[in-house]
Amino acid sequence: MTSDAKPVASAEPAPASLEALRERLAGRDLRLPKRLAQAAAFLVAHPEEVAFGTVAGLAQRAGVQPSALIRMAKAMGFSGFSDLQALFRERVRQRTAGYDARLSSARARTGAVPGGLLGDFGRVGIRAIGRLVETVETGRFEAAVATLAAAETIYLIGQRRSFPVTAYMSYVLGTLGIRNTLLGSPLGTDGETVAFATSRDAALAVTFSPYAPATIAHAERAAASGCPLVLLTDSPLSPLVPHSRNWIEIVEPDLDGFRTMTATFTLAAALAVAIGGSRAPRET
Repeated sequence: MTSDAKPVASAEPAPASLEALRERLAGRDLRLPKRLAQAAAFLVAHPEEVAFGTVAGLAQRAGVQPSALIRMAKAMGFSGFSDLQALFRERVRQRTAGYDARLSSARARTGAVPGGLLGDFGRVGIRAIGRLVETVETGRFEAAVATLAAAETIYLIGQRRSFPVTAYMSYVLGTLGIRNTLLGSPLGTDGETVAFATSRDAALAVTFSPYAPATIAHAERAAASGCPLVLLTDSPLSPLVPHSRNWIEIVEPDLDGFRTMTATFTLAAALAVAIGGSRAPRET
């Protein structure tokens, strides 16, 4: 492993987008020193903070020296941290763009023809499912099923755009007679609910960048209690990967800033049905 005290030179040009940066950081060929990898993981998990934070403040939050952020940026091919930070600012600008602007972009591309949008979203969904089938390892999927099927209660954790996925899984598992608890109470009692999780249970967390703080907190609490954690996420740098016994990577493509979650719902349905099938022989 390269010493943290030495600069890490990049033989490649700097990534042109945040997605390209994330892909390079997640690449198996990249070998970053421990502190630089720690800094990179923090940046990917907190894009909004990175976009407008200072080097000193971000370094403190990441638990590294400010020089680690600068050296990590140079390791990625940037001349300095401000150039890397510009990618995060652009991404935040795109994410916070009004939906009217996104719709205008979609109309301009399709000529305001609804059928054109349907075709575009359909093709994006087909590609997403194709990539899912090609990239998810059978062993990982089967390990996730085995962990969840063995649980007395399955705790389902997801916020923001991931909540519909966990809600759907709760519905399917319920119809199969499998005990589960869906976190997402409007009373704000999810912390108390997940505190009941034990090593006899299992938790399934679904989270994508920018990772929802509540999902991270609840999943970490479940894992700390000895509850096995299965994770559906979009990067090996996801902040919950270190807490998960089994995680599956899903990358959903977007169209004009909209994500359909097609692949994620497909995986969720397959998981739920496979869990039911795994439990059935024991319960008959």
